[in-house]
Amino acid sequence: MAQEANLLHCYHRGCGKKFDPNDNKDDDCVHHPGHPVFHDAYKGWSCCNKKCTDFTEFLNIKGCTKAKHSNEKPLEPEKPPVDKSQADKVIEVTSKPLNNGISLERPSFDTTQLILSPVISPALLEQIKGLTALKPDKPVEGKVQVGQSCKNNSCKGTYASAASDEEVCNYHPGMPIFHEGLKYWSCCQKKTTEFSTFLDQRGCTQGKHVWISKNMGKKIQCRMDWHQTVTYVFVSIYAKKYLPSQSIIKLNPVHLTVDLFFIEENSTYNLDVELSGIVNVEKSSVNMLPTKVEIKLRKAEAGSWSKLDIPREPKSKLSDSKENIKNLNTQVEAVDLSEL
Repeated sequence: MAQEANLLHCYHRGCGKKFDPNDNKDDDCVHHPGHPVFHDAYKGWSCCNKKCTDFTEFLNIKGCTKAKHSNEKPLEPEKPPVDKSQADKVIEVTSKPLNNGISLERPSFDTTQLILSPVISPALLEQIKGLTALKPDKPVEGKVQVGQSCKNNSCKGTYASAASDEEVCNYHPGMPIFHEGLKYWSCCQKKTTEFSTFLDQRGCTQGKHVWISKNMGKKIQCRMDWHQTVTYVFVSIYAKKYLPSQSIIKLNPVHLTVDLFFIEENSTYNLDVELSGIVNVEKSSVNMLPTKVEIKLRKAEAGSWSKLDIPREPKSKLSDSKENIKNLNTQVEAVDLSEL
């Protein structure tokens, strides 16, 4: 066996192994002779048709060609020359949607949703292989333990004594949002690019500490992100070890529902939103990967969405509002205008 000092590094793309120049056979190196291609959220190689949306899977795509190892670095593709004469040219940027035709009529939010059939990564199936559902932990009852941290988002409080119950809790009641490099809470929209700054953001709401979670082991939060092209919206739910057979993604043209089941914790994640734009359900798809669920929504109209979803009032509030309007109409009809 050759000594480590005598081994050379192979620079063929997709190989990266070390080899003995005196023992280098014609089929020792499995690599990609082409160059990496990144287009419309897909990642692949120009030399073969293997492509994916997950960067980790892209790095693990096996080479398509066999040859001898090489210690010579491949030539990088030439970059187009930069026209410096255009450096001071003012480019007008418009925030208007790119729709050129008549806008489509918006379907009802309550239109029947279809269950999207996912493409499941073999790596995800390997990740959950052998796992069994565990019984959820029961909430701890009785006395709170000293040192217990507050369950509210961004609260740094810990339980020291009964006096801790009287402290003011500063927390974020909303959800963390990560979008296009920005990090912020849905409740106050204070945006930052630094993750440490995001974690240190003081809560925008005051209330009481919550030492014991009422839904412990039932509901969990996952990081959600989204980005778009002219024709597609990509929604990513970052999660690991979820069970594809018990996870469901449902969709109608304006309503997206995601339910993920995590087999180890016997817990679930839920996303239920009204989309700000209209999508084509038949041309939308789902990829279930080891580190995330990626939902590819085909826009019904090419253009740009200013946001992913439209906030919705809880059904109870909507019912109360409709009832109040009904009562108000009844009172107005009961007024006798002849006496005025």
